Amino acid sequence: MAGAARRDIKSFKGSERAAIFLLSLGEEKAISLLSQLHDDEIKELSQTMSSLGKVSSEVVDQLFVEFADQVSSTGSLVGSYDTVERLLGKSLGDDRGQLIMDDIRGPVGRTMWDKLGNVNEVVLASYLKNEYPQTQAVILSKIRPEHAARVLSILPEESAMEVVLRMLSMEPVQKDVIESIETTLRSEFMTILARTNRRDSHEVMAEIFNSFDRNSEERFLGLLETVNRDAAEKIRALMFTFEDLVKLDPSGIQTLLRNVDKQKLALALKGASETVRNLFFTNMSERAGKMLREDMQAMGPVRLRDVDESQQYIIQTAKELASNDEIIIATSKEDDELVY
Repeated sequence: MAGAARRDIKSFKGSERAAIFLLSLGEEKAISLLSQLHDDEIKELSQTMSSLGKVSSEVVDQLFVEFADQVSSTGSLVGSYDTVERLLGKSLGDDRGQLIMDDIRGPVGRTMWDKLGNVNEVVLASYLKNEYPQTQAVILSKIRPEHAARVLSILPEESAMEVVLRMLSMEPVQKDVIESIETTLRSEFMTILARTNRRDSHEVMAEIFNSFDRNSEERFLGLLETVNRDAAEKIRALMFTFEDLVKLDPSGIQTLLRNVDKQKLALALKGASETVRNLFFTNMSERAGKMLREDMQAMGPVRLRDVDESQQYIIQTAKELASNDEIIIATSKEDDELVY
């Protein structure tokens, strides 16, 4: 025989109140709401609804009155990352709250593979090249074919072919292996991606301005100075230009020389100051320096756009070497000053 219906809303916990609320809305509206929830939320609510038993009409009335009071008393609402982060920190603790916020700030998608499918292919390829070929094969087999194709085309040819062969011969992957890969992706790759989304907006704009050609860069910085001089100065200070290569020490220049295409370097130096030119020439052998000068002379007049593209290539190579700790790009910050 069923127990007596509870008549006080205070005796119901949060999941029970949500279950009552859904059941009270009717089948059509309940289905619409359930479709917006994650599978684990639907499972929890379904289990709660199935074990609710009899609920009195007084409880349903109290629930809706309480809900209406709470909504009407809040006034206007403002949803933001900061608001949610504070709420999660207070309710779940800083560590759990931060994990959820990192997941929110990361790429969109319900499952890990949906999220991964929305990661830029260059970023994903950069991450995968440090993983075992079998792990690469599993990950690429789980994302959309067109996205996997773009990632494969970016990976080094030998590495990409190894992944293709493993994908061709791959047996069904055990569930615990997939779960282990998902956990690693969530705790390492996605967390890093989410945290890059929290960078200072001036840093983000400095990178965008770095990618402009020379005329566009000067035009946009000039326009920005007329409306917000402080922002323009901050962006200018954060930008890394071809002339900033003078901040590299001799060892850094020599490492850079070993990693760049010499034709592109010759084209980049055609538009460089004498200071930057000398920096490269003094870190090359006499024979190599002579050959580079001859290449520059043989080019004759060159288009400014081609010079800008070559300089961007050199800058990007320097940044990649710096991110891999192969060179050090000193800045004006004291922490980055070198001690010999």
